[in-house]
Amino acid sequence: MFHLIPVVPWLVVVFRFILPLPWILPVKIVVAGALLAASQQLLINRLSSGSVFAPEYPRPLIISFNVLFGAVVLLAIFQLALDLVSLVIGLVNKGMPTAPVSLRYGIGLLALGLSAYGVNQAIRVPPLKNVEIAIKDLPASFDGYRILQLTDLHLSRLFPKSWAEEVVSRSNALGVDTIVITGDFIDGSLEDRRADVAPLASLIAPDGVFAIPGNHEYYFGYDSWMRHDAGMGIRMLLNDHSVIERGDDRLVLAGVTDLAARGSAFLQPNLDEALSGAPRGPVILLEHQPGMARRSASAGIALQLSGHTHGGMVVGLDRLVARANDGFVSGLYQIGNMQLYVNNGTGLWPGFALRIGRPSELTVFTLKRI
Repeated sequence: MFHLIPVVPWLVVVFRFILPLPWILPVKIVVAGALLAASQQLLINRLSSGSVFAPEYPRPLIISFNVLFGAVVLLAIFQLALDLVSLVIGLVNKGMPTAPVSLRYGIGLLALGLSAYGVNQAIRVPPLKNVEIAIKDLPASFDGYRILQLTDLHLSRLFPKSWAEEVVSRSNALGVDTIVITGDFIDGSLEDRRADVAPLASLIAPDGVFAIPGNHEYYFGYDSWMRHDAGMGIRMLLNDHSVIERGDDRLVLAGVTDLAARGSAFLQPNLDEALSGAPRGPVILLEHQPGMARRSASAGIALQLSGHTHGGMVVGLDRLVARANDGFVSGLYQIGNMQLYVNNGTGLWPGFALRIGRPSELTVFTLKRI
């Protein structure tokens, strides 16, 4: 059933857009076939690579599939909108109008161009985004403290070693105090992704590099990835915390495992365990999914950093993603005395690599005392 859903926009495009065009039948069949293949890229991923999340075929083909599938979805929306307008005009004039071929070509080119733009936005190395966070009772020596958040890297054939190297280079050049990675490092097994993830070992910050798992780590050998990430010098906060010191002042950085662990034998997310033994004072929590943020707020967390939603990827689609994450999808939220930041993501999973109005980001937080 999952693989049948993308067929719906394809059927709209075939019957409402392609068939009425004045093309010879063989051309229509070739175009429809190419669009069908793109709409079934997840099935192709599973059959060819063993997982819908990690295509192991060449990057240009992954990009092409994403552009074409994005165009199918957008064109289906445009075509349905055109049909609706035609219906309204037909009811008013008591006769259905025929859309000119030039208009059909126009919406087709618009859909393809907008999709290509969206894929380009998805696969680029993200621009810098600065966010200032005011925290009550922040120790004076941490006023101006800077944290870089990376999240949802999804290192894969789509986001390969060269992309990771550029992200690391830009990250290190920012000169922040600490770097955090809030899950979804990869799409693929350790054997397939070893080279792509290797640049992360070069991340440097005076107070260290900290991370938590995302849901995708559980799909590709969780235990192996946790050991490997720790072996790259990354402190994995698996229901644990670290205390950053400035003289007598303390700042607590805590992290929990992901909700994907629920119902499995893996370490379950446990905020109480993560905070056990932590000194009093502001706590910054790393949690991949934002859906439990109200629980974090009730536990006295000052700032929660999350990812997972990819910002909703496309304006409009973000409303659906928000509903699946307790309303939290992109940017800064105030929940009681806690602030939640939901990062749009550094990368994106290869199955739907499209960003329109929800850009990726390298996010630097500057803490301010109030």
